[in-house]
Amino acid sequence: MNTAGPEAREIVAIDELGSGSRVDRILERVRRQGFQSVENLAQQFGVTTQTIRRDVNLLCERGLCRRRHGGIDMPPVAENMAYAQRQVLNHDAKLRIARCVACLVPDEASLFLGIGTTPEQCARALVHKRHLRVMTNNLHAALALSCNPSCELTIAGGRLRNLDCDVIAGEAHGFFRSFAVDIGIYGVGGVGDDGSLLDFDHDEAHMRGELERHCRQRFLVLDRSKFGRGATVRAGHITEASVVFTDGPVPPAIEELLSRAGVRLVVANADTESAATPVFPP
Repeated sequence: MNTAGPEAREIVAIDELGSGSRVDRILERVRRQGFQSVENLAQQFGVTTQTIRRDVNLLCERGLCRRRHGGIDMPPVAENMAYAQRQVLNHDAKLRIARCVACLVPDEASLFLGIGTTPEQCARALVHKRHLRVMTNNLHAALALSCNPSCELTIAGGRLRNLDCDVIAGEAHGFFRSFAVDIGIYGVGGVGDDGSLLDFDHDEAHMRGELERHCRQRFLVLDRSKFGRGATVRAGHITEASVVFTDGPVPPAIEELLSRAGVRLVVANADTESAATPVFPP
């Protein structure tokens, strides 16, 4: 017989927490509303303050939040969080986005794959496609696709960012200009309230801009936490994409911008894996 009380059942290992977990919902609340007190979070989620403090410890250990007196807030946005932290953040949402992208990429397509964790998941979702030709500066994506013998891979040369496993330095800036491909798949550090695309580094923004300019279809992939997320380098606009893939409702102002520009918005719903929901026509 299980004699553990409610408090004991609330203790969940960090690796078992999914996208819909309390920890992820706390993080989303802090992102949207700013500082949250421990007491208020305990009331909102119907658990004890001790349970919330454990959740807070997990978020702070991951570098996703910072402690302030009586609660938590977002860390200052001076640079992007570590790649390993981003890989687990909103992981299920990125998987759903990647599956939707894979539905719209045909066999034998030529592709650019940009840097970041969501393009990496797209690469994993594309691994069973036949005879892709892929150009990328994202080594995570290249390694994911390298197990498919029919996939032709070309990677950017230059200085490697060791922790991110990508190449964005100046010697790689001409890489995407050497090709013309069917589809470019790229992420972004954040999206401003006016639809501006934001990154944390001038080289990141430059490489993304080159990728966008040399493909016929532009697939922007981003989970909804990127809307309203600050970053320091402004380059490009969300309406320059051909298709925007995300995992939930976007801010109304952004939705209006996309609709007016004729950009297709694809929402990867939690209850569907194979079919994205086309909000706007292609």
